[in-house]
Amino acid sequence: MTDSTETDAPETHHETHHGEHHGAHHEVHHLGHPIEGATDAEIVAHTTAGRARLELLVVGFAALAVSLTQALLIPVLATLPATLETSASNVEWLLTSTLLVGAVAVPLFGRLGDMFGKRRMMLVALSMLVVGSLITCFTSDIALLILGRAVQGASMATIPLGISLLSATLPRERVGAAVAVISAMLGVGGALALPVASLIAEHADFHALFWITAVGGAVAIVAVLVVVPEAPTRSGGRLDLVGAVLLSATLVALLLPLAQTATWGWGSARVIGLLSLSAVLLVVFGWSQTRIREPLVDLVALRRRPIVLTNLTSILFGFALFASMIGTAGYVQAPEESGYGFGSSMLVSGLVMLPSGLMMLVFAPVAAQLIRRRGAPQTLALGAAVVALSWVIRIAFTGSIWWVVVGGVVLGVGVGVGYAAMPTLINEHTPVHELAAANGLNTLARSIGTTLASAIGGSILAAATVSLGGYELPSLTAYRELFVLCVAASTIAALLALTIPRERAATE
Repeated sequence: MTDSTETDAPETHHETHHGEHHGAHHEVHHLGHPIEGATDAEIVAHTTAGRARLELLVVGFAALAVSLTQALLIPVLATLPATLETSASNVEWLLTSTLLVGAVAVPLFGRLGDMFGKRRMMLVALSMLVVGSLITCFTSDIALLILGRAVQGASMATIPLGISLLSATLPRERVGAAVAVISAMLGVGGALALPVASLIAEHADFHALFWITAVGGAVAIVAVLVVVPEAPTRSGGRLDLVGAVLLSATLVALLLPLAQTATWGWGSARVIGLLSLSAVLLVVFGWSQTRIREPLVDLVALRRRPIVLTNLTSILFGFALFASMIGTAGYVQAPEESGYGFGSSMLVSGLVMLPSGLMMLVFAPVAAQLIRRRGAPQTLALGAAVVALSWVIRIAFTGSIWWVVVGGVVLGVGVGVGYAAMPTLINEHTPVHELAAANGLNTLARSIGTTLASAIGGSILAAATVSLGGYELPSLTAYRELFVLCVAASTIAALLALTIPRERAATE
Protein backbone atom coordinates (compact mmCIF):
# COMPACT_ATOMS: atom_id res chain seq x y z
CA MET A 1 0.00 0.00 0.00
CA THR A 2 1.53 3.27 -1.02
CA ASP A 3 1.62 6.46 0.96
CA SER A 4 -0.25 8.29 -1.76
CA THR A 5 -3.20 5.98 -1.34
CA GLU A 6 -3.23 6.39 2.38
CA THR A 7 -3.00 10.18 2.42
CA ASP A 8 -5.93 10.93 0.16
CA ALA A 9 -8.55 13.20 1.71
CA PRO A 10 -12.01 11.74 2.10
CA GLU A 11 -13.45 13.59 -0.85
CA THR A 12 -10.64 12.49 -3.14
CA HIS A 13 -10.97 8.93 -1.94
CA HIS A 14 -14.66 8.77 -2.74
CA GLU A 15 -14.33 10.52 -6.08
CA THR A 16 -11.63 8.09 -7.16
CA HIS A 17 -13.54 5.24 -5.65
CA HIS A 18 -16.67 5.91 -7.63
CA GLY A 19 -14.93 7.11 -10.71
CA GLU A 20 -13.25 3.75 -10.99
CA HIS A 21 -16.40 1.79 -10.33
CA HIS A 22 -19.23 3.42 -12.22
CA GLY A 23 -18.02 1.41 -15.20
CA ALA A 24 -19.91 -1.50 -13.78
CA HIS A 25 -23.18 0.09 -14.90
CA HIS A 26 -25.01 -0.77 -17.68
CA GLU A 27 -26.13 -0.93 -21.32
CA VAL A 28 -24.77 -4.48 -21.17
CA HIS A 29 -28.00 -6.44 -21.41
CA HIS A 30 -28.00 -6.85 -17.62
CA LEU A 31 -24.97 -9.12 -17.61
CA GLY A 32 -22.99 -6.95 -15.23
CA HIS A 33 -20.05 -6.14 -17.52
CA PRO A 34 -18.50 -2.65 -17.58
CA ILE A 35 -18.94 -0.45 -20.63
CA GLU A 36 -15.72 -0.68 -22.57
CA GLY A 37 -14.20 2.66 -23.44
CA ALA A 38 -16.87 4.79 -21.77
CA THR A 39 -15.94 7.93 -19.90
CA ASP A 40 -16.93 8.42 -16.26
CA ALA A 41 -19.61 10.93 -17.24
CA GLU A 42 -21.09 8.57 -19.84
CA ILE A 43 -21.15 5.69 -17.39
CA VAL A 44 -22.76 7.69 -14.59
CA ALA A 45 -25.47 8.78 -17.00
CA HIS A 46 -26.56 5.14 -17.34
CA THR A 47 -27.22 4.84 -13.61
CA THR A 48 -30.76 6.07 -13.18
CA ALA A 49 -32.41 6.51 -9.79
CA GLY A 50 -34.79 3.65 -10.56
CA ARG A 51 -31.94 1.38 -11.53
CA ALA A 52 -30.03 2.19 -8.33
CA ARG A 53 -33.12 1.40 -6.22
CA LEU A 54 -33.60 -1.89 -8.06
CA GLU A 55 -30.00 -2.94 -7.40
CA LEU A 56 -30.40 -2.03 -3.72
CA LEU A 57 -33.63 -4.03 -3.55
CA VAL A 58 -31.96 -7.11 -5.03
CA VAL A 59 -28.86 -6.99 -2.84
CA GLY A 60 -31.04 -6.21 0.19
CA PHE A 61 -33.22 -9.25 -0.50
CA ALA A 62 -30.12 -11.44 -0.82
CA ALA A 63 -28.78 -10.11 2.48
CA LEU A 64 -32.13 -10.73 4.18
CA ALA A 65 -32.31 -14.32 2.88
CA VAL A 66 -28.86 -15.00 4.31
CA SER A 67 -29.37 -13.24 7.64
CA LEU A 68 -32.45 -15.39 8.32
CA THR A 69 -30.22 -18.46 8.60
CA GLN A 70 -28.60 -17.24 11.84
CA ALA A 71 -31.73 -17.16 14.00
CA LEU A 72 -34.21 -19.34 12.11
CA LEU A 73 -33.63 -22.42 14.27
CA ILE A 74 -33.60 -20.68 17.66
CA PRO A 75 -37.37 -20.99 18.36
CA VAL A 76 -37.44 -24.72 17.53
CA LEU A 77 -34.08 -25.71 19.03
CA ALA A 78 -35.57 -27.05 22.27
CA THR A 79 -37.90 -29.42 20.41
CA LEU A 80 -35.32 -30.87 18.02
CA PRO A 81 -33.63 -33.43 20.34
CA ALA A 82 -36.93 -35.32 20.67
CA THR A 83 -37.86 -34.81 17.02
CA LEU A 84 -34.48 -36.02 15.73
CA GLU A 85 -33.96 -38.63 18.49
CA THR A 86 -30.58 -37.21 19.42
CA SER A 87 -28.93 -35.33 22.28
CA ALA A 88 -29.24 -31.62 22.99
CA SER A 89 -25.46 -31.24 22.58
CA ASN A 90 -25.68 -32.68 19.05
CA VAL A 91 -28.50 -30.28 18.20
CA GLU A 92 -26.39 -27.34 19.38
CA TRP A 93 -24.02 -28.12 16.51
CA LEU A 94 -26.76 -26.99 14.13
CA LEU A 95 -25.92 -23.48 15.33
CA THR A 96 -22.22 -23.95 16.01
CA SER A 97 -21.41 -25.36 12.56
CA THR A 98 -23.04 -22.37 10.85
CA LEU A 99 -21.17 -19.96 13.11
CA LEU A 100 -17.75 -21.53 12.56
CA VAL A 101 -18.01 -21.84 8.78
CA GLY A 102 -19.46 -18.34 8.51
CA ALA A 103 -16.63 -16.87 10.57
CA VAL A 104 -14.05 -18.49 8.28
CA ALA A 105 -15.88 -17.75 5.03
CA VAL A 106 -16.54 -14.05 5.62
CA PRO A 107 -12.89 -12.84 5.53
CA LEU A 108 -11.84 -15.40 2.90
CA PHE A 109 -14.69 -14.57 0.52
CA GLY A 110 -14.02 -10.89 1.11
CA ARG A 111 -10.42 -11.24 -0.01
CA LEU A 112 -11.44 -13.36 -3.00
CA GLY A 113 -14.06 -10.74 -3.88
CA ASP A 114 -11.42 -8.03 -4.02
CA MET A 115 -9.22 -10.28 -6.14
CA PHE A 116 -11.68 -11.82 -8.61
CA GLY A 117 -14.95 -9.93 -8.38
CA LYS A 118 -17.35 -9.05 -5.56
CA ARG A 119 -20.46 -10.04 -7.51
CA ARG A 120 -18.89 -13.33 -8.53
CA MET A 121 -18.10 -14.29 -4.94
CA MET A 122 -21.51 -13.07 -3.81
CA LEU A 123 -23.10 -15.54 -6.23
CA VAL A 124 -20.87 -18.31 -4.86
CA ALA A 125 -21.95 -17.43 -1.31
CA LEU A 126 -25.63 -17.45 -2.27
CA SER A 127 -25.12 -20.81 -3.97
CA MET A 128 -23.84 -22.15 -0.65
CA LEU A 129 -27.10 -21.00 0.94
CA VAL A 130 -29.16 -22.91 -1.60
CA VAL A 131 -27.02 -26.07 -1.48
CA GLY A 132 -26.92 -26.12 2.31
CA SER A 133 -30.65 -25.49 2.57
CA LEU A 134 -31.48 -28.29 0.15
CA ILE A 135 -29.32 -30.73 2.12
CA THR A 136 -31.28 -29.90 5.27
CA CYS A 137 -34.65 -29.95 3.50
CA PHE A 138 -34.44 -33.64 2.64
CA THR A 139 -33.03 -35.24 5.78
CA SER A 140 -33.66 -35.78 9.47
CA ASP A 141 -30.25 -37.33 10.05
CA ILE A 142 -28.42 -35.13 12.53
CA ALA A 143 -25.04 -35.54 10.81
CA LEU A 144 -26.43 -34.46 7.44
CA LEU A 145 -28.34 -31.61 9.05
CA ILE A 146 -25.12 -30.35 10.63
CA LEU A 147 -23.38 -30.65 7.25
CA GLY A 148 -26.13 -28.66 5.56
CA ARG A 149 -26.02 -25.98 8.22
CA ALA A 150 -22.24 -25.77 7.85
CA VAL A 151 -22.59 -25.21 4.09
CA GLN A 152 -25.21 -22.54 4.82
CA GLY A 153 -22.68 -20.77 7.02
CA ALA A 154 -20.53 -19.88 4.01
CA SER A 155 -23.38 -17.72 2.72
CA MET A 156 -22.81 -15.17 5.51
CA ALA A 157 -20.16 -13.60 3.27
CA THR A 158 -23.03 -12.31 1.11
CA ILE A 159 -23.67 -9.31 3.36
CA PRO A 160 -20.17 -7.72 3.43
CA LEU A 161 -19.77 -8.55 -0.26
CA GLY A 162 -23.08 -6.82 -0.97
CA ILE A 163 -22.00 -3.75 1.00
CA SER A 164 -18.73 -3.56 -0.94
CA LEU A 165 -20.41 -4.18 -4.28
CA LEU A 166 -22.94 -1.38 -3.85
CA SER A 167 -20.21 0.92 -2.52
CA ALA A 168 -18.30 0.28 -5.72
CA THR A 169 -21.11 0.49 -8.29
CA LEU A 170 -23.77 2.94 -7.13
CA PRO A 171 -23.56 6.71 -7.67
CA ARG A 172 -21.78 8.40 -4.83
CA GLU A 173 -24.86 10.20 -3.50
CA ARG A 174 -26.73 6.90 -3.11
CA VAL A 175 -24.01 4.83 -1.47
CA GLY A 176 -24.62 5.96 2.12
CA ALA A 177 -28.29 4.99 2.27
CA ALA A 178 -27.69 1.74 0.36
CA VAL A 179 -24.85 0.63 2.63
CA ALA A 180 -26.96 1.50 5.68
CA VAL A 181 -29.85 -0.68 4.53
CA ILE A 182 -27.69 -3.70 3.69
CA SER A 183 -25.80 -3.43 6.96
CA ALA A 184 -29.07 -3.26 8.90
CA MET A 185 -30.17 -6.55 7.33
CA LEU A 186 -27.90 -8.36 9.79
CA GLY A 187 -30.27 -7.32 12.56
CA VAL A 188 -33.49 -7.30 10.55
CA GLY A 189 -33.10 -10.93 9.52
CA GLY A 190 -32.62 -12.06 13.11
CA ALA A 191 -35.66 -10.12 14.32
CA LEU A 192 -37.83 -11.38 11.44
CA ALA A 193 -36.65 -14.99 11.78
CA LEU A 194 -38.02 -15.42 15.29
CA PRO A 195 -41.75 -14.79 14.62
CA VAL A 196 -41.59 -16.54 11.23
CA ALA A 197 -39.94 -19.63 12.68
CA SER A 198 -42.29 -19.63 15.67
CA LEU A 199 -45.35 -19.49 13.41
CA ILE A 200 -44.05 -22.31 11.21
CA ALA A 201 -43.05 -24.40 14.24
CA GLU A 202 -46.63 -24.29 15.52
CA HIS A 203 -48.19 -25.40 12.22
CA ALA A 204 -45.58 -27.32 10.18
CA ASP A 205 -42.50 -29.51 10.27
CA PHE A 206 -39.18 -27.74 10.95
CA HIS A 207 -37.95 -28.65 7.44
CA ALA A 208 -40.21 -25.89 6.12
CA LEU A 209 -37.75 -23.40 7.61
CA PHE A 210 -35.04 -24.59 5.23
CA TRP A 211 -37.34 -24.40 2.23
CA ILE A 212 -37.69 -20.69 2.97
CA THR A 213 -33.94 -20.12 2.76
CA ALA A 214 -33.56 -22.45 -0.25
CA VAL A 215 -36.19 -20.60 -2.29
CA GLY A 216 -35.00 -17.21 -1.06
CA GLY A 217 -31.42 -18.00 -2.04
CA ALA A 218 -32.42 -19.26 -5.50
CA VAL A 219 -34.50 -16.14 -6.19
CA ALA A 220 -31.62 -13.95 -5.00
CA ILE A 221 -29.15 -15.68 -7.35
CA VAL A 222 -31.37 -15.11 -10.38
CA ALA A 223 -32.03 -11.49 -9.40
CA VAL A 224 -28.33 -10.72 -8.88
CA LEU A 225 -27.47 -12.29 -12.24
CA VAL A 226 -30.11 -10.25 -14.03
CA VAL A 227 -29.88 -6.90 -12.23
CA VAL A 228 -26.61 -6.32 -10.39
CA PRO A 229 -23.40 -5.48 -12.29
CA GLU A 230 -19.90 -6.51 -11.34
CA ALA A 231 -17.47 -3.98 -9.89
CA PRO A 232 -14.76 -3.53 -12.52
CA THR A 233 -11.79 -2.93 -10.21
CA ARG A 234 -10.14 -6.15 -9.07
CA SER A 235 -6.76 -6.52 -7.41
CA GLY A 236 -5.97 -9.95 -8.88
CA GLY A 237 -3.04 -11.87 -7.45
CA ARG A 238 -2.84 -15.13 -5.54
CA LEU A 239 -4.71 -16.22 -2.45
CA ASP A 240 -2.47 -16.50 0.60
CA LEU A 241 -3.18 -20.15 1.40
CA VAL A 242 -0.91 -20.21 4.45
CA GLY A 243 -2.68 -17.16 5.85
CA ALA A 244 -6.09 -18.65 5.02
CA VAL A 245 -5.31 -21.86 6.92
CA LEU A 246 -3.87 -19.97 9.91
CA LEU A 247 -6.80 -17.54 10.07
CA SER A 248 -9.31 -20.37 9.79
CA ALA A 249 -7.59 -22.32 12.58
CA THR A 250 -7.45 -19.18 14.75
CA LEU A 251 -11.16 -18.46 14.35
CA VAL A 252 -12.21 -22.05 15.01
CA ALA A 253 -9.99 -22.22 18.11
CA LEU A 254 -11.53 -18.96 19.36
CA LEU A 255 -15.20 -19.40 18.51
CA LEU A 256 -15.67 -23.14 19.13
CA PRO A 257 -15.03 -23.01 22.90
CA LEU A 258 -17.16 -19.85 23.20
CA ALA A 259 -20.03 -21.60 21.43
CA GLN A 260 -19.67 -24.71 23.61
CA THR A 261 -19.21 -23.13 27.04
CA ALA A 262 -22.70 -24.19 28.14
CA THR A 263 -21.76 -27.83 27.49
CA TRP A 264 -18.06 -27.84 28.30
CA GLY A 265 -17.90 -25.22 31.06
CA TRP A 266 -15.57 -22.20 31.25
CA GLY A 267 -13.07 -24.05 33.41
CA SER A 268 -12.78 -27.15 31.22
CA ALA A 269 -9.45 -28.11 29.71
CA ARG A 270 -10.94 -27.93 26.20
CA VAL A 271 -12.12 -24.34 26.60
CA ILE A 272 -8.90 -23.11 28.21
CA GLY A 273 -6.74 -25.06 25.77
CA LEU A 274 -8.53 -23.87 22.64
CA LEU A 275 -8.63 -20.23 23.76
CA SER A 276 -4.90 -20.40 24.51
CA LEU A 277 -4.29 -22.02 21.13
CA SER A 278 -6.24 -19.25 19.39
CA ALA A 279 -3.98 -16.63 20.99
CA VAL A 280 -0.86 -18.46 19.79
CA LEU A 281 -2.27 -18.95 16.30
CA LEU A 282 -3.21 -15.27 16.11
CA VAL A 283 0.39 -14.28 16.79
CA VAL A 284 1.67 -16.74 14.18
CA PHE A 285 -0.92 -15.50 11.68
CA GLY A 286 0.10 -11.87 12.25
CA TRP A 287 3.76 -12.75 11.82
CA SER A 288 3.03 -14.62 8.58
CA GLN A 289 1.14 -11.67 7.11
CA THR A 290 4.19 -9.44 7.45
CA ARG A 291 6.35 -11.94 5.53
CA ILE A 292 4.11 -12.46 2.49
CA ARG A 293 4.02 -10.18 -0.57
CA GLU A 294 0.25 -10.56 -1.06
CA PRO A 295 -1.10 -11.23 2.45
CA LEU A 296 -4.62 -12.35 3.16
CA VAL A 297 -5.06 -9.41 5.55
CA ASP A 298 -3.36 -6.05 5.10
CA LEU A 299 -2.21 -5.49 8.67
CA VAL A 300 -1.10 -1.95 7.86
CA ALA A 301 -4.67 -1.05 6.90
CA LEU A 302 -6.12 -3.06 9.77
CA ARG A 303 -3.96 -1.20 12.29
CA ARG A 304 -5.33 2.19 11.28
CA ARG A 305 -6.92 3.78 14.33
CA PRO A 306 -10.36 4.32 12.74
CA ILE A 307 -10.49 0.69 11.56
CA VAL A 308 -9.42 -0.70 14.94
CA LEU A 309 -11.92 1.44 16.83
CA THR A 310 -14.74 0.66 14.41
CA ASN A 311 -14.14 -3.09 14.70
CA LEU A 312 -13.96 -2.93 18.50
CA THR A 313 -17.24 -0.99 18.53
CA SER A 314 -18.73 -3.60 16.19
CA ILE A 315 -17.90 -6.39 18.65
CA LEU A 316 -19.70 -4.50 21.41
CA PHE A 317 -22.68 -3.79 19.15
CA GLY A 318 -22.90 -7.44 18.16
CA PHE A 319 -22.92 -8.37 21.84
CA ALA A 320 -25.76 -5.97 22.67
CA LEU A 321 -27.86 -7.07 19.70
CA PHE A 322 -27.63 -10.83 20.23
CA ALA A 323 -28.19 -10.42 23.95
CA SER A 324 -31.62 -9.06 23.05
CA MET A 325 -32.46 -12.40 21.45
CA ILE A 326 -31.35 -14.57 24.36
CA GLY A 327 -32.73 -12.03 26.83
CA THR A 328 -36.18 -11.67 25.29
CA ALA A 329 -37.67 -14.96 24.04
CA GLY A 330 -37.16 -16.92 27.27
CA TYR A 331 -37.95 -13.84 29.36
CA VAL A 332 -41.36 -13.34 27.76
CA GLN A 333 -42.25 -17.05 27.76
CA ALA A 334 -41.40 -17.56 31.44
CA PRO A 335 -44.46 -17.97 33.72
CA GLU A 336 -45.55 -15.02 35.83
CA GLU A 337 -44.53 -16.96 38.94
CA SER A 338 -40.90 -16.39 37.92
CA GLY A 339 -41.25 -12.76 39.00
CA TYR A 340 -40.76 -11.32 35.53
CA GLY A 341 -42.27 -13.48 32.76
CA PHE A 342 -45.64 -13.20 31.06
CA GLY A 343 -46.35 -16.83 30.18
CA SER A 344 -46.46 -15.97 26.48
CA SER A 345 -46.36 -18.42 23.60
CA MET A 346 -43.40 -18.98 21.34
CA LEU A 347 -45.14 -16.99 18.60
CA VAL A 348 -45.83 -14.01 20.86
CA SER A 349 -42.20 -13.97 22.02
CA GLY A 350 -41.15 -13.79 18.38
CA LEU A 351 -43.64 -11.04 17.58
CA VAL A 352 -42.28 -9.00 20.47
CA MET A 353 -38.96 -8.85 18.60
CA LEU A 354 -40.48 -7.90 15.25
CA PRO A 355 -40.83 -4.12 15.88
CA SER A 356 -37.13 -4.03 16.72
CA GLY A 357 -36.23 -5.37 13.28
CA LEU A 358 -38.61 -2.96 11.56
CA MET A 359 -36.97 -0.01 13.35
CA MET A 360 -33.56 -1.15 12.13
CA LEU A 361 -34.82 -1.02 8.57
CA VAL A 362 -36.68 2.29 8.97
CA PHE A 363 -33.81 4.12 10.64
CA ALA A 364 -31.03 2.87 8.35
CA PRO A 365 -31.68 5.59 5.69
CA VAL A 366 -32.20 8.14 8.48
CA ALA A 367 -28.72 7.24 9.68
CA ALA A 368 -27.35 7.96 6.20
CA GLN A 369 -28.64 11.53 6.54
CA LEU A 370 -27.05 11.83 9.99
CA ILE A 371 -23.75 10.57 8.62
CA ARG A 372 -23.76 13.25 5.93
CA ARG A 373 -24.52 15.99 8.45
CA ARG A 374 -22.66 14.92 11.57
CA GLY A 375 -20.16 12.35 10.32
CA ALA A 376 -20.02 8.60 10.80
CA PRO A 377 -18.23 8.62 14.20
CA GLN A 378 -20.88 10.78 15.91
CA THR A 379 -23.63 8.76 14.24
CA LEU A 380 -22.10 5.53 15.52
CA ALA A 381 -21.80 7.01 19.01
CA LEU A 382 -25.44 8.10 18.90
CA GLY A 383 -26.54 4.61 17.89
CA ALA A 384 -24.57 3.06 20.76
CA ALA A 385 -26.06 5.55 23.24
CA VAL A 386 -29.59 4.69 22.08
CA VAL A 387 -28.83 0.97 22.48
CA ALA A 388 -27.66 1.66 26.04
CA LEU A 389 -30.95 3.50 26.69
CA SER A 390 -32.91 0.48 25.45
CA TRP A 391 -31.28 -1.74 28.07
CA VAL A 392 -31.90 0.84 30.80
CA ILE A 393 -35.60 0.64 29.88
CA ARG A 394 -35.49 -3.18 30.14
CA ILE A 395 -33.86 -2.93 33.59
CA ALA A 396 -36.16 -0.26 34.99
CA PHE A 397 -39.54 -1.43 33.71
CA THR A 398 -40.66 -5.05 34.09
CA GLY A 399 -44.37 -4.82 34.86
CA SER A 400 -45.77 -5.13 31.33
CA ILE A 401 -44.87 -6.97 28.15
CA TRP A 402 -45.25 -3.65 26.35
CA TRP A 403 -42.12 -2.39 28.08
CA VAL A 404 -40.27 -5.29 26.46
CA VAL A 405 -41.63 -4.11 23.10
CA VAL A 406 -40.64 -0.49 23.83
CA GLY A 407 -37.14 -1.59 24.80
CA GLY A 408 -36.90 -3.57 21.58
CA VAL A 409 -38.07 -0.63 19.48
CA VAL A 410 -35.45 1.66 21.05
CA LEU A 411 -32.82 -1.06 20.54
CA GLY A 412 -33.81 -1.34 16.86
CA VAL A 413 -33.39 2.41 16.38
CA GLY A 414 -29.93 2.33 17.93
CA VAL A 415 -28.78 -0.73 16.00
CA GLY A 416 -30.16 0.65 12.72
CA VAL A 417 -28.22 3.89 13.23
CA GLY A 418 -25.04 2.23 14.47
CA TYR A 419 -24.94 -0.53 11.87
CA ALA A 420 -25.27 2.08 9.13
CA ALA A 421 -22.22 3.97 10.36
CA MET A 422 -19.89 0.97 10.64
CA PRO A 423 -19.45 0.13 6.93
CA THR A 424 -19.31 3.85 6.13
CA LEU A 425 -16.31 4.21 8.43
CA ILE A 426 -14.70 1.10 6.99
CA ASN A 427 -15.18 2.38 3.42
CA GLU A 428 -13.88 5.86 4.25
CA HIS A 429 -10.61 4.53 5.65
CA THR A 430 -9.94 1.59 3.30
CA PRO A 431 -8.34 1.63 -0.17
CA VAL A 432 -10.84 0.81 -2.88
CA HIS A 433 -9.18 -2.47 -3.86
CA GLU A 434 -9.56 -3.82 -0.30
CA LEU A 435 -13.18 -2.90 0.39
CA ALA A 436 -14.63 -6.42 0.41
CA ALA A 437 -11.92 -7.81 2.69
CA ALA A 438 -12.26 -4.88 5.12
CA ASN A 439 -16.06 -5.15 5.27
CA GLY A 440 -15.73 -8.89 5.73
CA LEU A 441 -13.52 -8.41 8.77
CA ASN A 442 -15.99 -5.88 10.18
CA THR A 443 -18.82 -8.39 9.76
CA LEU A 444 -16.61 -10.95 11.48
CA ALA A 445 -16.17 -8.54 14.39
CA ARG A 446 -19.95 -8.34 14.80
CA SER A 447 -20.12 -12.15 14.69
CA ILE A 448 -17.52 -12.41 17.44
CA GLY A 449 -19.70 -10.06 19.49
CA THR A 450 -22.77 -12.26 19.06
CA THR A 451 -20.77 -15.34 20.02
CA LEU A 452 -19.52 -13.62 23.16
CA ALA A 453 -23.10 -12.65 24.00
CA SER A 454 -24.21 -16.26 23.65
CA ALA A 455 -21.35 -17.59 25.78
CA ILE A 456 -21.28 -14.93 28.50
CA GLY A 457 -25.04 -14.34 28.52
CA GLY A 458 -25.74 -18.05 28.70
CA SER A 459 -23.39 -18.39 31.67
CA ILE A 460 -24.98 -15.46 33.50
CA LEU A 461 -28.50 -16.80 33.01
CA ALA A 462 -27.46 -20.27 34.14
CA ALA A 463 -25.68 -19.02 37.26
CA ALA A 464 -28.74 -17.62 39.07
CA THR A 465 -31.99 -19.54 38.70
CA VAL A 466 -35.41 -20.05 40.28
CA SER A 467 -37.13 -23.44 40.52
CA LEU A 468 -40.68 -23.67 39.18
CA GLY A 469 -42.54 -26.93 38.76
CA GLY A 470 -39.33 -28.94 38.64
CA TYR A 471 -37.76 -26.64 36.03
CA GLU A 472 -34.87 -24.26 36.59
CA LEU A 473 -35.39 -20.82 35.02
CA PRO A 474 -33.06 -17.81 35.02
CA SER A 475 -33.93 -15.38 37.80
CA LEU A 476 -34.82 -11.73 37.28
CA THR A 477 -31.50 -10.87 38.90
CA ALA A 478 -29.67 -12.91 36.24
CA TYR A 479 -31.47 -11.11 33.44
CA ARG A 480 -30.73 -7.74 34.99
CA GLU A 481 -27.04 -8.63 35.29
CA LEU A 482 -27.02 -9.43 31.58
CA PHE A 483 -28.83 -6.19 30.77
CA VAL A 484 -26.39 -4.16 32.89
CA LEU A 485 -23.54 -5.75 30.95
CA CYS A 486 -25.25 -4.65 27.73
CA VAL A 487 -25.52 -1.08 29.05
CA ALA A 488 -21.80 -1.14 29.83
CA ALA A 489 -20.89 -2.58 26.41
CA SER A 490 -23.04 0.00 24.59
CA THR A 491 -21.64 2.88 26.65
CA ILE A 492 -18.07 1.82 25.97
CA ALA A 493 -18.96 1.54 22.27
CA ALA A 494 -20.30 5.12 22.29
CA LEU A 495 -17.14 6.45 23.95
CA LEU A 496 -14.90 4.56 21.51
CA ALA A 497 -16.88 5.91 18.54
CA LEU A 498 -16.38 9.49 19.71
CA THR A 499 -12.60 9.00 19.50
CA ILE A 500 -12.72 7.99 15.82
CA PRO A 501 -11.51 10.84 13.60
CA ARG A 502 -14.22 12.06 11.22
CA GLU A 503 -11.81 12.43 8.34
CA ARG A 504 -8.84 10.36 7.31
CA ALA A 505 -5.75 11.70 8.98
CA ALA A 506 -2.91 12.86 6.78
CA THR A 507 -0.55 10.45 8.51
CA GLU A 508 -2.63 7.43 7.62
